[in-house]
Amino acid sequence: MPPNAFFSGLSRRSLFSALAMLPAFSGAILPISASAQTAASTGSPLPSWNEGATKQAMLDFVAAVTREGSPDFVPPAQRIATFDNDGTLWVELPGSTQLTFALDRVKALAPMHPEWKDKQPFKAVLENDMATLAKTGEHGLAELVLASHAGMTTEEFEKIVVDWLATARHPRFKRPYTELAYLPMVELLAYLRSNGFKTFIISGGGIEFMRPWTERVYGIPPEQIVGSSIKTKFQMRDGRPELFRLAEMNFIDDNVGKPVGINEHIGRRPIAAFGNSDGDLEMLQWTTMAAGRRFGLIVHHTDAEREYAYDRKSPFGRLDQALDAAVVNKWTVVDMKNDWKRVFAFE
Repeated sequence: MPPNAFFSGLSRRSLFSALAMLPAFSGAILPISASAQTAASTGSPLPSWNEGATKQAMLDFVAAVTREGSPDFVPPAQRIATFDNDGTLWVELPGSTQLTFALDRVKALAPMHPEWKDKQPFKAVLENDMATLAKTGEHGLAELVLASHAGMTTEEFEKIVVDWLATARHPRFKRPYTELAYLPMVELLAYLRSNGFKTFIISGGGIEFMRPWTERVYGIPPEQIVGSSIKTKFQMRDGRPELFRLAEMNFIDDNVGKPVGINEHIGRRPIAAFGNSDGDLEMLQWTTMAAGRRFGLIVHHTDAEREYAYDRKSPFGRLDQALDAAVVNKWTVVDMKNDWKRVFAFE
């Protein structure tokens, strides 16, 4: 059974609740390309975007808010743009990278826990029985994460995640996950920054999971990442200070949590927001339903040949309510198949 069968048995919110417990990592994660550095300096803005209404809408918005004397002019300090991560900036199917890591981690630890072969939900993971795993629901997923990720410092866990990221490959594309960022979106990030915008990631995924690699892949530094988090505790051990991760949720940055996270971490209301699913609906509403020139964009996955095609009925990354809201609120909707010349840098 494909991994999505498991995802369909869990709510998006409960999934992120567990994934936020994943620790941070650091290390040598190579950028997917030089696009983040070169896109803004090319003669033609956004070279991986096809000419058309979608691209023009973005260019018109940037021109309007950056041109002094324009009635829509926005000072640089207020040019805040927020981006979802999974499905907006990089691939989210057949399932979250963090969840894939969690399942792999259980399998790696299994030799030290022989009792897992007869205990659910571990038995289902070890047997690749996704149907049974799905039936364990939120409790089962939480048990998996707690058993394999809690009770250690961030430094102790760091090397494990770095090693996994260095060797893990996407099941379809057979490439490192950090190479699966969308080239058109990387170009857009760079283009916005070249026009005085400050770009932030607002994701339901774990904040510490993203911070170590987003600057290399997207050009977004760790202090501009907002995500779900668990509680951490400072303590001294053997005369050394350390941060110990607790198996307790601190904040879930998804759905209604995204505007709250933006307010708490950024302190300014964005003037542009970019997402791809119903989990981004409230962020788009908070950004665009206010005075002044605003911009909302949804990445609609319509390209099954180069990536994936999914929306209203997808068990993961579902785009239903937000797609309807886009019509009402006049948000720009990207047709991935027709609007993007290239999806990935390696094409």
